[in-house]
Amino acid sequence: QVQLVESGGGLVQAGGSLRLSCVASARTFSTSAMGWFRQAPGKGREFVAAISRSAGNTNYADSVKGRFTISRDNAKNTVYLQMNSLKPDDTAVYYCAAGIAMAVVTTTPNYWGQGTQVTVSS
Repeated sequence: QVQLVESGGGLVQAGGSLRLSCVASARTFSTSAMGWFRQAPGKGREFVAAISRSAGNTNYADSVKGRFTISRDNAKNTVYLQMNSLKPDDTAVYYCAAGIAMAVVTTTPNYWGQGTQVTVSS
């Protein structure tokens, strides 16, 4: 059974930072590109960032470029999302995602985590 478990969400003031983590089952992690999506209240789920299996390729939504950094530790089966200079518009439930390739994980991931809430106060 595929499991993606997120952690690290919380409440932070505007301008602050948070780091999200997502631990995946070993088989899933080793064969997957990994990504993050978010869903704000009343809005659809949107792509945030993705990283290839080798970590040699990353992709970001324009809204987070220069502020967020995605990384992965293949030894720990963990993907991270470092979020800096947070804005109230970043408030959302953040979901970890896994896909067989970058083109998949950025659009229609194969697997999803349960989500973690990030709230940025002004």
